[in-house]
Amino acid sequence: MKYSIITFLIAIGLTTACTQSNTPDTADKTIYDVVFRENLAGIYEKWKTADNGFGYYYTYTDRGRGPEYKEEISLNEQNFISNQTVKGVNYLKVSIDESFSSDEATAVSKNLMGTSKGDFDGGQLYFRYDGSPAIYEVLAQLLLKAETGKVALYPEGAAELVKKMPLQLSNGESVELLVIKGLDLDPTYVWMMGDQMVGKIAGNLHIVRKDLSDMRLEMKKLQGEIEDESLIEVAKNLTHSFDKAVIQNVNVFTKKGILLPNQDVFVEGKTIKAIVAAGKKAADKDAIVIDGAGKTLMPGMFDMHTHNDKFRGILYLAGGVTSVRDMANNKQLKGLAAQFDNNEILGPHIVAYCGIIDGSGPYANQRNVVETLEEGLAEIQDYKNLGYGQIKLYSSIRPEWVAPLTEKAHELGMRVSGHIPAYMTATQAINQGYNEIQHINMLFLNFLSDTIDTRTPLRFTMPAQHGADLDLSSKEYLDFVSLLLEKDILVDPTAAIFENMLVAQSGELSPTYEAVASRFPIIDQRGFYTGGLSKEGEQVARYKASFDKMLAVFLIYFRKGCPLFRVPTDCLGSYIIESLSCT
Repeated sequence: MKYSIITFLIAIGLTTACTQSNTPDTADKTIYDVVFRENLAGIYEKWKTADNGFGYYYTYTDRGRGPEYKEEISLNEQNFISNQTVKGVNYLKVSIDESFSSDEATAVSKNLMGTSKGDFDGGQLYFRYDGSPAIYEVLAQLLLKAETGKVALYPEGAAELVKKMPLQLSNGESVELLVIKGLDLDPTYVWMMGDQMVGKIAGNLHIVRKDLSDMRLEMKKLQGEIEDESLIEVAKNLTHSFDKAVIQNVNVFTKKGILLPNQDVFVEGKTIKAIVAAGKKAADKDAIVIDGAGKTLMPGMFDMHTHNDKFRGILYLAGGVTSVRDMANNKQLKGLAAQFDNNEILGPHIVAYCGIIDGSGPYANQRNVVETLEEGLAEIQDYKNLGYGQIKLYSSIRPEWVAPLTEKAHELGMRVSGHIPAYMTATQAINQGYNEIQHINMLFLNFLSDTIDTRTPLRFTMPAQHGADLDLSSKEYLDFVSLLLEKDILVDPTAAIFENMLVAQSGELSPTYEAVASRFPIIDQRGFYTGGLSKEGEQVARYKASFDKMLAVFLIYFRKGCPLFRVPTDCLGSYIIESLSCT
């Protein structure tokens, strides 16, 4: 089945990076630059509306996605939010209409969870579900004044000021960097000058007051060094060195999928030497003994599609993931991997390195963007020189570049994977040299049209709307499966992403996270209720049917022997080989 792209382009209505806002004149505003992946991507503005009232406007774009909010906040005498409204669209362009109001004893909040009323004494901070960075400034102001360094959140939770570091920038300005915990899995960093927020830097998203825009990279460097020091300290506190260890009386989950109860596991260096019934073998005197009673020991898990950074490493280990494939990152990844392997910073073993390349354009990935084929060929050589084993081509790569780029990579002994570039199909990409395809939606797009601009959110909405119609018994589909098998194409489906996008509904806990949601901090928990792609009416059932069809496709691929989730043997590091030899 083929569909004209024109109809869908009319409906999508993308927002530009700096949409004009209905706000006061610039002279009455405080203006911030919003930088995403080192490109100016949007704007954040604030202005005064009353003695204790403020207005805000915030937007940025990321390859056709990105939020746009108009927000108003009123503060009570204690500087806590007494009234708030947020209107606009979130990162996935889902409409947002959120409000909070309070009096001396009660508060009423309306958000994607619905409308609720509760006790309120004016001394708790309502932390919105969606909105501008304004909440971080209000929170920082409260934390700086709090005697305990803590602020209660409404309706539950608390934020704590962990560190306050005075710093001087090279332009002579004195600032403070606040480190806050309790909101997110990672610490929250807020830059203050007096009681005014001048910056918030989080990964690739930087919000910096315009008069300090020239200081942004310096602020980023200073914060990065402080982040590193903190992570190194955590690693020192949690790392233990030993030559021999015995985990006693533990239940062992084996590679055969059975549970052996009450076992003693003997470890020397990186090798499991023996697994025996508890008490049947004495531990060496110089071995560390670990009590495993009531616990289960299992092999470390693989995450087959990751994008690593220094903060995520410890979270993988906490989740039982000890080895990962990195499927697109910057060229400093090898350095981070060395820190992980040396326990300088805690993290998994990265066993596959995939260097990303994208073409220029309005939806470019903004990492390693090339203007010409020649630049792309040079990037492949550069990645090879850095020790990468795979190339990931992204959506803005020109279709006519794919064959020469894959040929170059193969000459160097590298694999090629990626998104399907705009105006190509998966079949065309495979026939031009792809070894692997990321994301199941890229396979579904193969049966829609080669005129779809996969740089835009159409790569999500088209499979969501039409995936349910894919005929799994059709010749076109079966021929495609045969092509996957013939070419030994690895499919990297990232199913959880699409369960959340297609099945989750606004205001309801996403099925992707329902088993673990209660373990997360407040911001993460709230993200589990956002509902994925915007859907209403018949779209709810249709999107769910499309996801069910994706699961059916997984099952067909598995039964026919199509490689799913496989680690190519040329990517197997010593850690994997050691673990495979431990029986």
